[in-house]
Amino acid sequence: MLSAEVAARFGPRDETPLSVLAHDGDGALIGGLNGGSHWGWLYIRQFWVAESWRKRGLGRSLLDAAEAKARARGCAGVYLDTFSPQAEAFYARCGYERFGALEDFPPGHARVFLRKRL
Repeated sequence: MLSAEVAARFGPRDETPLSVLAHDGDGALIGGLNGGSHWGWLYIRQFWVAESWRKRGLGRSLLDAAEAKARARGCAGVYLDTFSPQAEAFYARCGYERFGALEDFPPGHARVFLRKRL
C-alpha cells in the first residue's frame, strides 16, 4: 500500500486536524479555517470570512491564531493554495510567499501555492 511505503521512507505523517472559528456576539459563524499539520508543517485547506466581516482584521486574526497553534505543535511553517488573486494579495500582506502555480487550472485561471516559514 502506498501510505505504508511513504511512511517507511519519510516517517509517519502524524496528521493532526486544526480548526479556528470566529463567531459574532450572537454566536453566528463569521469566519474560520481548517486544515491539519503533518510532517512538521500546517496545511490550511479551507479559509473563509463572511463578506460583511472582510477588511476588518478578522482574516488576519484567524491566520495569526492558526500560526500560533502551528508554532505550539512545533511546525516549521504553513502552506496553502488559492484560486483567488485577492486572497493571494492578502496572504502576501501576511508574510506568505508564492512557491508555485498550476496555470490554466481551472481553465483561464491559476491555482497558486503559498508558504510562510514560522
